[in-house]
Amino acid sequence: MAAINIDFGKKLSEFGAFDFNACYNCGTCTAVCSLSTEEDSFPREMLRFSVLGMEDDIKSSLKPWLCYYCGQCSTYCPQEANPAELMMSLRRWLTSAYDWTKLSGLLYRSLTATITAMVILALGVVAFAISEKFDLGRIMHTGHLFEMIAIGSVFLIILLPNIIRMWWLIILKPGIRVPLIKYVSSFWDLILHMFTQKRALDCDDNRFRWFEHFILVIGYLGLLFTTVFLDWFASESLFVIVLGYFVSIIVFIITIDFVYDRIKKTKEISKYSQPSDWMFVVWLFLMGISAFGVRLFIDLGIMERNIWLYLVHMIILVQWALIIVPFGKWTHFLYRSFAMYFQKVKES
Repeated sequence: MAAINIDFGKKLSEFGAFDFNACYNCGTCTAVCSLSTEEDSFPREMLRFSVLGMEDDIKSSLKPWLCYYCGQCSTYCPQEANPAELMMSLRRWLTSAYDWTKLSGLLYRSLTATITAMVILALGVVAFAISEKFDLGRIMHTGHLFEMIAIGSVFLIILLPNIIRMWWLIILKPGIRVPLIKYVSSFWDLILHMFTQKRALDCDDNRFRWFEHFILVIGYLGLLFTTVFLDWFASESLFVIVLGYFVSIIVFIITIDFVYDRIKKTKEISKYSQPSDWMFVVWLFLMGISAFGVRLFIDLGIMERNIWLYLVHMIILVQWALIIVPFGKWTHFLYRSFAMYFQKVKES
């Protein structure tokens, strides 16, 4: 008989979990969850695994990622064990378990460490600007090069090894044998869920929230494509300029709504925001509005006299690319997409 690992509960509490020991296994959470099925029953199973400290079983499970946090389970929980927030905490913990650098766990658990890292990167950008004697042209050129290099480097050095580790924990370590052809034939599911997150549509009363997320993904990817690959700040193409304005407006409008929800806390999903949740939406908002401002100042011919605006944008961009994307909540978007892919693969 396996021993109960009581230390796991203490560890998980550092990732945001509440008193999940209040759960007496009534099954209400599973009964009200519109995504729970006979084959994929949650969140009750994850609650029991967490109480017992069954770390290996949680690492090999896709169920924390199959949850889209509609909050119904917490709303109807008679013990106020808050299973929805537990599932979110498990996703944070799994992110740290996949991460070979261990920085995700550190930044999730310590706000001080996160703020320190943010400050160091901001000072680095300022020091770079000083070394370039605040030459706007050279600084903007370097900023564009940074965007291109950061995308490839972060994915190849950090995210790809983490995805491989996720695959090992979920498929290889449990001894699941999957034909190569199944990986190929299921690849479309990865693309579909990555861009649409369509499984969230199966959550009750979740269509507007899904639509907001879908528009935000399109806006974010559009802003990334426009600034990096179309070089929006240097482009003279009217189409590229208008496209950049459009996608940046989408990003900061949708993120304003997300921030508003977290401030009001009227919805179950926004009642228990952790620093990583705030940082994700706030920095995405700042990135959209600062990019809009930089391009607007360029078009008005006043960018040279307001280099501070580009430095602010560059600081936000560097912090986003080197902290939030590889180690923060942005990774949930990536891991959830691969979880749906691995789920399809496992069906074989």
